[in-house]
Amino acid sequence: MAPPEHGDEKRRRDPDHPPPEGNPLYTPGAGRLRRSVEERSAVPLVWLHQRPRWLAPLVLGALFIAGLMAPGLVGALCLLLAAAFLAWLAFLTWPSLDGRLRMARVLTVTVVLVLAAARVLGY
Repeated sequence: MAPPEHGDEKRRRDPDHPPPEGNPLYTPGAGRLRRSVEERSAVPLVWLHQRPRWLAPLVLGALFIAGLMAPGLVGALCLLLAAAFLAWLAFLTWPSLDGRLRMARVLTVTVVLVLAAARVLGY
């Protein structure tokens, strides 16, 4: 008896929607830095993809709220972790974004970093 299939696995085998050609995890013609980051990010991205969709936003939100609520360095560390995660995702998606979306990503990371600096300074 075959094991039950997950919905995503069934979708991947659908003849009407074949998998993309080439390697969809890497940007074609990418430089050495981008290629290196994409290669190192492949396993964490697959791991995240296998988790429930709500997990990453929930953890990110918890880090953000903890960063705003916790005093001093603990709060700043939580905010820095949130900013690092957001910056990582922004870097990976950068080639596919238009100017407005790029600006939104930069602004979001900048605001979280400013909040982290404020935590360190005692605000």
